[in-house]
Amino acid sequence: MQTSPDRHEYPAHWEADVVLRDGGTARIRPITVDDADRLVSFYEQVSDESKYYRFFAPYPRLSAKDVHRFTHHDFVDRVGLAATVGGEFIATVRYDRIGADGTPASAPADEAEVAFLVQDAHQGRGVASALLEHIGAVARERGIRRFAAEVLPANNKMIKVFTDAGYTQKRSFEDGVVRLEFDLEPTDRSLAVQYAREHRAEARSVQRLLAPGSVAVIGAGRTPGGVGRSVLGNIRDAGYSGRLYAVNKALPEDQKELDGVPAHRSVRDIDGPVDLAVVAVPAEYVPDVVTECGEHGVQGLVVVSAGYAESGPEGRERQRALVRHARTYGMRIIGPNAFGIINTSPRVRLNASLAPEVPRPGRIGLFAQSGAIGIALLSRLHRRGGGVTGVTGVSTFVSSGNRADVSGNDVLQYWYEDPDTDVVLMYLESIGNPRKFTRLARRTAAAKPLVVVQGARHGAAPQGHAVRATRLPHATVSALLRQAGVIRVDTITELVDAGLLLARQPLPAGPRVAILGNSESLGLLTYDACLAEGLRPHPPQDLTTAASAADFHAALSRALADDRCDAVVVTAIPAVGEGSVGDAALAEALRSASAAAPGKPVLVVHVELGGLARALSAAASTAPQAGSDNPPQTIPTPVPAAERLPTTEAPEGAHLIPAYPAAERAARALGQAVAYAQWRRDAAEPGKVPEYEDINERGAAALIDGLLARGQGLTLGTDETCDLLGHYGVQVHRALPAPTPDAAAEAARSLGYPVALKATAPHLRHRADLGGVRLDLADEEQLRRSYVELTELFGAPEELRPVVQRMAPRGVDVVVRAVIDPAAGAVLSFGLAGAASQLLGDTAHRLIPVTDREATSLVRSIRTAPLLFGWRGSAPADTRALEELLLRVSRLVDDHPEVVAVTLEPVVVASHGLSVLGASVRLAHPPARDDLGPRTLPAY
Repeated sequence: MQTSPDRHEYPAHWEADVVLRDGGTARIRPITVDDADRLVSFYEQVSDESKYYRFFAPYPRLSAKDVHRFTHHDFVDRVGLAATVGGEFIATVRYDRIGADGTPASAPADEAEVAFLVQDAHQGRGVASALLEHIGAVARERGIRRFAAEVLPANNKMIKVFTDAGYTQKRSFEDGVVRLEFDLEPTDRSLAVQYAREHRAEARSVQRLLAPGSVAVIGAGRTPGGVGRSVLGNIRDAGYSGRLYAVNKALPEDQKELDGVPAHRSVRDIDGPVDLAVVAVPAEYVPDVVTECGEHGVQGLVVVSAGYAESGPEGRERQRALVRHARTYGMRIIGPNAFGIINTSPRVRLNASLAPEVPRPGRIGLFAQSGAIGIALLSRLHRRGGGVTGVTGVSTFVSSGNRADVSGNDVLQYWYEDPDTDVVLMYLESIGNPRKFTRLARRTAAAKPLVVVQGARHGAAPQGHAVRATRLPHATVSALLRQAGVIRVDTITELVDAGLLLARQPLPAGPRVAILGNSESLGLLTYDACLAEGLRPHPPQDLTTAASAADFHAALSRALADDRCDAVVVTAIPAVGEGSVGDAALAEALRSASAAAPGKPVLVVHVELGGLARALSAAASTAPQAGSDNPPQTIPTPVPAAERLPTTEAPEGAHLIPAYPAAERAARALGQAVAYAQWRRDAAEPGKVPEYEDINERGAAALIDGLLARGQGLTLGTDETCDLLGHYGVQVHRALPAPTPDAAAEAARSLGYPVALKATAPHLRHRADLGGVRLDLADEEQLRRSYVELTELFGAPEELRPVVQRMAPRGVDVVVRAVIDPAAGAVLSFGLAGAASQLLGDTAHRLIPVTDREATSLVRSIRTAPLLFGWRGSAPADTRALEELLLRVSRLVDDHPEVVAVTLEPVVVASHGLSVLGASVRLAHPPARDDLGPRTLPAY
């Protein structure tokens, strides 16, 4: 590394791994004096045309002076970065700071010339775009605000790199050269471009893993049993459409097959490309396997081997080394300690997992961080998907294990545009990057349902997971996920229940539910369950136990045709006796009635009706399945002539009717679908962040800069807090200190009666229930008497810290808070003041910046919200003023990330207007935001 005294220390934090457009990875790092040989070798592999475009003249080789110039940097005014694969350069970029006259300069000059060179073999992979993001971030860090680049007109690829980046640009042409100048300050368009490139690259990297053209199982044992041999058999038995190889270095040299699969002692011996390697060897042998795979050009790894971070500190370091090693060769990893991956597409048919049976093909994407939970989910979907509710199954399944590399975020990028996936189910034990997950979840949920159950909610994340520190409780994280459109459930049973409904039925237009069935008691249970989930059920319609299939058909048809109904729950119990309805007939009746009105969801609650469940499956899947020569076989059930209904084969894509063994489960799934459908409608019109003419953003910034100049972080005093909030139109009722009775009386005279006397000691602050507050003191006599009472009850004034404050109009006391969390970002919280709300956890949260629609929903989302709207005859509070306050606090924190915490407590919301009676603000230098920087993979 460079050590000369005129050079700055090597900036290791500029090193990063990135995913390229084709799904492969590359490492970006600063160029140093040790890279001379690599630079020369790289340049020799660049075509003469690319060299001409770079230097505007024939330039067959680099001189010693060139090599010195391109490898010696001060990391401030001259910086060079290289993209590497396998340790070798595939592209370079550099900037040189220049002055107004275009000659080399130092700070405070804020412009630099930038130039790229990409090996021809790697052009078109998005390498230059990634390098531009990173060199731009480096330049901003070093005080450079603008790049200039001179490009030959014929170099269309490089012109496109600059023009597509999304920065504000100027373009000119003179002396046969195109000159581009662009500001480096991120814009909405540049961030959108960056996110779009991130999406394409990460989705492509997962697609390469889930749909490989060839697979090698490394560690397939010579004898039956064992992990590797099991995975090999599962891939073979699933009918994998690509080329499959078995690899085991212990195989005899003359053995060419293993279980009918071509066998080799090493990946290097395979004649042809290998897209995916499943690694099932002991952890100590994995590094050699990774090297062989990298040198053979393998694109990705599924590492089922254990012995990594889940085993302790030594294993954690082994895991970090594994990721670094694989990324050196541009490979992505699922695992280690992974259960595997499945793709049921007929074009792929891949079961590279430990699951002995392939789940039924379907429209559900399934992600599980835990192998055990993955097994449970696959089993439940297999059982419910075929035996209970039709042929709904899995499109793709990923079990990430320790998720050292590929995570739920990457898989979400893939599922967002996957045409084979309609619903996403995820079991998460940790969220490594909550800010990014929330962004991706919001985008995904706008297109298809995303249902999440989170394990390890009340304890630490599993040892194998790298998790960013967060100060937010689980309830807050869950609220933020719901804000992003995520359907949050608590158990894997609820995960499957919700997923099957969303995969099979249309979204309800509202909460109005019709209930009909042949059991009055079951109908009443369903009615109560719907009320408990916030739905609006109609009184149940009892068809009596004598109801026939025709009766069910007619009742369901009427309910679906009723404009006052948004969804229908059908309840059914076994019927006995001559002429009772058969399972197959009932299923066909429900299916045909539902098919006639496909715009409303239908659910069935059944009690021990295995036959009905199977019949519902058959009735919804009578059409021959793709790839099948014979239609599904069903057990015929005699149907009386009076019950026979016109039947037709279900068309492809017909809605399947989900069935539930309990009313509570059906109501909960329907309630979640209703809430999600409402979120979709709201997301279509998200609202806006309003502008307020009285906000003084520059004044607030100047005040913050001056205060932070005192130190790294500080809690503001009362005057400073009032001044800062005042810049954003938030007026705080000043409280004057009252260390003595005379001081209290003087304060009251200056403020004007009536006043309040409050103890502000930490154990009494905001605790009116403890008696530390005296209100409506009309004169000096009452004030002095109250002062004596407080000191007699709680101690000397030095302990109480009493203050006097002018009385505000009576209303509802609320609390407004904002905090910047290092993992989730800026969060705005709201709730009613008082111990009861704290004990109940009745607080609502939204990510900042908050729109006007989100502020409205925030006020109404707490359970105690009726107190703000005239509960039991009280005067309604001024919720418009409250919403405006929330928006102003959101703007303050969004405009000034140095404001890391704000608390307004209490805020008294009266019938007209509100009063902020207490406020505190904490400033600190803001935490780094990786979502605004260049694209990077998590560092190891």
